[in-house]
Amino acid sequence: MFRIINSPRDFRTSRSGFTILELLLVLVILAVLAGIVGSRFVGQSQSAKIKAASTQLQNFNLALNRFEIDMGRFPSASEGLRALVERPSGDKSKAWQGPYLDGSSVPKDQWESAWNYRYPGQQRQEGFDLWSNGPDTREGGGDDITNWAEK
Repeated sequence: MFRIINSPRDFRTSRSGFTILELLLVLVILAVLAGIVGSRFVGQSQSAKIKAASTQLQNFNLALNRFEIDMGRFPSASEGLRALVERPSGDKSKAWQGPYLDGSSVPKDQWESAWNYRYPGQQRQEGFDLWSNGPDTREGGGDDITNWAEK
C-alpha cells in the first residue's frame, strides 16, 4: 500500500509535476491563441461601428427630412445639424416642431468625430451632403460613411 523510497534518485522519478519548459510551452500556445481570438474581436468591433454609423446616418436623414417638411427648407450650412436640436432664429422659426433628435446636442459619430453636413449638397445637388469621416477620422480615403454613395 505504501511505497518506500530508498534513494534520492527514486524520489526524483516518482515526483509528478511540470517542468519550466513545459509551462513556457503552454504559455506560448495560450498567447498565440489569444492573439488569434483577439484580432477577430477587433475586426468585429470595427464592423459593428461602421454598421452603427450607417444606422445613425439614416436617423439623421429622417430628422433632416422632417425638418424640411416643417420648415420648408433644409438647415443652412451655418445652422448645420444643430438646427435639429435647437430652434433656429428667423421669421419661420415658429414652424419648427423639433427637436428632431433625442438629446440636447448633436451626437458624434462612432469615432467621436463630428458629422459633416453641407447644404446645398455638392454630391447630392437635390439636397444635402451628410457624412462621417469613418474609422481613419479623415475625409476621403475610401472609408467615409456618406449619404450619397451606394453600398
